[in-house]
Amino acid sequence: QVQLAESGGGLVQPGGSLRLSCETSTNIANNYYMGWYRQAPGERRKVVARYTATNGIYYLDSVKGRFTISRDDTKNTVYLQMNNLKPEDTAVYYCNAWRRSEGDYWGPGTQVTVSA
Repeated sequence: QVQLAESGGGLVQPGGSLRLSCETSTNIANNYYMGWYRQAPGERRKVVARYTATNGIYYLDSVKGRFTISRDDTKNTVYLQMNNLKPEDTAVYYCNAWRRSEGDYWGPGTQVTVSA
């Protein structure tokens, strides 16, 4: 069982920045594919950024050039740096860990609100 805990959300003005952190209870270097998702009110949860099976990174088109996913395996932590935030980025952001043999794990989420 993997536990995930997001932090770093909050209220920010348009154009501002936030850095989300996801602390995990396991060694994420041990073949877990990590990613960030978000869910806005009335919408389905969708991927924002994640590491892929080919050691690449996928970004949602609307966040390319503004968001950056990174990881520190020594701290078992994944980050999402969000710059130039827009009101449409407002959502609950979730950390995800996936491994073929175990499936998905989710954190409880952290609220990000972008508003003037």
